Amino acid sequence: MSPANTSTLPVRDWPLLYVDRLAARDPAAVDLAVIHCTELPDLATARAYGERVLHPSGSGNSGHYYIDRDGSVHRFVVSTRVAHHVRGCNERAVGIELINRGRWPDWLDSRCQTMTEPYPDAQIAALCMLLRDLRAELPALRHIAGHEDLDTDTVPASDDATRSVRRKLDPGPLFPWPQVLAQTGLERLR
Repeated sequence: MSPANTSTLPVRDWPLLYVDRLAARDPAAVDLAVIHCTELPDLATARAYGERVLHPSGSGNSGHYYIDRDGSVHRFVVSTRVAHHVRGCNERAVGIELINRGRWPDWLDSRCQTMTEPYPDAQIAALCMLLRDLRAELPALRHIAGHEDLDTDTVPASDDATRSVRRKLDPGPLFPWPQVLAQTGLERLR
């Protein structure tokens, strides 16, 4: 748990190997929390994806926090670093990834665009507590969005290039927006 955090929410620090290569930022600049689902089967697979180096800086794509189905919270990137998790908003956003299968393993197959895994109560409770803690840590944090709200691009479907599918659908239709908004006091940005 970070020293400034007065919550009882345990956060396991598990920094990515390249975290020091990520750009530093002023916490006062963070006004947005972006909710993602990993669209992967488990935390270990999500970690492996986060560790992949994809950028010339020697960094990769990752959220700041990962919340497993049991409500355990893992910090891969501190909030004072810019993580690569959403196009066009990384400098102002903290990324929170919920472990959830989403459309895995056929993300872009036009026949597999339905997300059916519900978010467990423990996972949503931990998310709400984390968001309240982040509001205390990040003074400008007022907005929340789903990845799907910010990345609305379409791409050719992997099974039929004449069809288009959304790149990002997370956190998806089963995410309990009314509950999260009511418990965190954040305003949804679309």
